[in-house]
Amino acid sequence: MRVLLISANTEQINMPVLPLGMACVAAAVQNAGHEVKTVNLMARRTDFREYLDGVVAGFGPDLIGVSVRNIDDQTMDPPHFLLDSVQPVIEAIRSLTGVPILLGGAGYSIFPQSALAYLDADLGIRGEGEQVLPVLLNRLEKKASVEDLPGVFTRRGDGGDPPNAIEHLEASPLPLPNVHLQLPEAFAGEEIWMPFQTRRGCAMDCSYCSTAAIEGRRLRKRPPEQGIDNLARFVDAGFRRFFFVDNTFNLPPAYAEAICDEIIRRGLKIEWRCIFYPRRTEERLIEKMARAGCVELSLGFESGSEKILKNLNKKFTPEAVRRVSALIKRHGIRQMGFLLLGGPGETRETVLESLAFADSLKLDAVKVTRGVRIYPHTRLAKTALAEGIIDSEDDLLHPAFYMAPGLKDWLRRTVKEWAADRPRWMV
Repeated sequence: MRVLLISANTEQINMPVLPLGMACVAAAVQNAGHEVKTVNLMARRTDFREYLDGVVAGFGPDLIGVSVRNIDDQTMDPPHFLLDSVQPVIEAIRSLTGVPILLGGAGYSIFPQSALAYLDADLGIRGEGEQVLPVLLNRLEKKASVEDLPGVFTRRGDGGDPPNAIEHLEASPLPLPNVHLQLPEAFAGEEIWMPFQTRRGCAMDCSYCSTAAIEGRRLRKRPPEQGIDNLARFVDAGFRRFFFVDNTFNLPPAYAEAICDEIIRRGLKIEWRCIFYPRRTEERLIEKMARAGCVELSLGFESGSEKILKNLNKKFTPEAVRRVSALIKRHGIRQMGFLLLGGPGETRETVLESLAFADSLKLDAVKVTRGVRIYPHTRLAKTALAEGIIDSEDDLLHPAFYMAPGLKDWLRRTVKEWAADRPRWMV
């Protein structure tokens, strides 16, 4: 079968993001013997209809998959609902061809049935598509039912069994540079960080996090040698900047060290950034990260109040954050810190405590978010339901936020005033 995969994301919330997940699926589909073509609409905000017309006419797909990365921008005041920019893409496809439209991607996986209905697509795959899509294509080719496939959603059902996570990542194909994952011409010359992933899943279980719905709670690791083999192919293709999108690069520490050791052993001259969880960190790992090319990391500590950290189910303390941040600074790695204000138990006192704490770290940048996006099947959703912030019938597709009582207006003013003379703070 001929499969056209489209990344519908046109938002650049923090930076342009290339569709790594879709590229992995494209590699799996091609390895299964199907023809595949990928399209990235990131740079085509206005002319995508004419562009898709040419692609569909020239390729003649039997199925079109649309990857939905983000549902909204997670901003409370006001939220930007991003599915409204995906709808015209679906409508354009409908006007060009009658083949089935399949949804997938991280954002879609959080809301598989409601997003399928909202976008009026035919099918959806929740979670990792590399295993499921080749099987689904074979079923479609034989005109057989697909409704019993784990993780597959249809207009008529609820998806049946939960999706099967890929048990052994080493058996999952990796995308090739300029074949499955390429830089759009419009971004040539810009500072684009190529996304790269060595493991999936996260066991930290933060109270608000949607990762479990996307990748699961069990951590699965790719052998370091295999992962860096693939990274080296991108280096050979001319890429020098990478973003390790693993949920927590430094956990487990031994695996993170093995990744760094492999980069160092091969002498890869790259720069990279990652997401760092401030727990169980020794200076040896930080030193190896710097030697391997890490120049920047996201330090997601979310609060400077020990009480609020416990409410968010964070497994570290403010003092642990301070210690780790000092180690990172010692080795010259830039740090972007994140504050998530307004969650359960937040007060004016804990907000001021968090602002002062983040300020004391002297980070290279700080991103402040007011209000916590409520995702289904999280601890925060249970809390919000018990407090009457949401009701049991709310599918949460349209963004709903938790804001501690009495804080909203004060918090907006306070954060704005705080950031006024701090140019590196983003609010």
